[in-house]
Amino acid sequence: MSALPLDPALIRAEFPAFSEPSLAGWAFFENAGGSYTSRQVLDLLDHYYRATKVQPYGFYPASQEAGEAMDRAHQRIAQALNVPTEWVHFGPSTSANTYTLAHALAGWMQPGEAIIVTNQDHEANSGNWRRLADRGFEVREWRVDPVTGHLDPGALDTLLDSKVRAVCFTHASNVVGEINPVAEIAAKARSHGAITVVDGVSYAPHGLPDLLALGCDIYMFSAYKTYGPHQGVMAVRPSLLAELPNQGHYFNEGVTRKRLVPAGPDHAQIAASAGIADYLERVAAIASPETPGDTPFRKAHAAMRAQEVALLAPLLDYLRGRNDIRLIGPSDPEKRAPTVALALDVPAAEMAKRLAAHKIMAGGGHFYAYRLLEGVGVAPSHGVLRLSFTHYTTPEEIERLIKALDAELR
Repeated sequence: MSALPLDPALIRAEFPAFSEPSLAGWAFFENAGGSYTSRQVLDLLDHYYRATKVQPYGFYPASQEAGEAMDRAHQRIAQALNVPTEWVHFGPSTSANTYTLAHALAGWMQPGEAIIVTNQDHEANSGNWRRLADRGFEVREWRVDPVTGHLDPGALDTLLDSKVRAVCFTHASNVVGEINPVAEIAAKARSHGAITVVDGVSYAPHGLPDLLALGCDIYMFSAYKTYGPHQGVMAVRPSLLAELPNQGHYFNEGVTRKRLVPAGPDHAQIAASAGIADYLERVAAIASPETPGDTPFRKAHAAMRAQEVALLAPLLDYLRGRNDIRLIGPSDPEKRAPTVALALDVPAAEMAKRLAAHKIMAGGGHFYAYRLLEGVGVAPSHGVLRLSFTHYTTPEEIERLIKALDAELR
């Protein structure tokens, strides 16, 4: 394994879960379902509930502090994404946010116009858009390669024309793991006058991206998968937001943050989300001096990706050496997030249960990527074993995972 840019001991010291007795000895390989929470987030959440659990933006000190904490979260997440604060919106979850966005786009599009979806996505960034067919819009499917699960940008060219208003796709599939070229896809869509809606849920845990560099119009991710609380974050280009019909209360139409949030999410969790950015700055401080990045957030992103590529390499080397395992997605660690899905002879849930006997936490199922599994010839009821980790995983845990797989797949 190549040298690691992040000291695992220093990184893990930022997560109370690693000193929790009930979790001692367990190796966590189900991070794609939700990461551990950083102490920066937990400290903010605890303070909010203890000191400022009142209606925010009022006229007394506790209320004013509560509103300031929520404002800080919007500002800090915007900093991490390299966009103005006006881009950032919080909702109860990414699934709920996508549902609301679909309603907004339905009111923005004209009859006969089209939208492009993929069969690589989590159902949250697929099903809501597909339902627009019931409202008279054309839905076109951008399909994955049935063998590899790869989403070919070249195939998008045959689907794009002047009727298409939006292209909805994932930054990285929660099963295939391949990192899609968002900037290239966004440029293709933009050349035809279409916007791009990117599901970043399975990419963002591995480094919040620079959205201005990506060039997309909407980017969504889940705070609880990026070391934070259970919130969904929407980053929406302000010029597009101004065109979308209001989805909140009519009297809040002029309040930017409320236009796409019909019901207010938990104030405390919004405030605590600032801790995600605080944690990323800590990652940048821990990273080796040669790690590139012109801001702490870009440096943290580079360090996290390099760490995960190094950790992923021996696992993929092991998997390539077996002919009884089908790896979904690329075998090159540089091309994928560390979310590794395996199609096995044994049902996926059964294998996940077996790994638990080795104190390996993993998942088995379809992971709401039902259409994707069908697209690559895996029965959703049989499912895939998913092994997902992040930069806080250690080389020793990777070795333990390989030994456990070897024992169970003999």
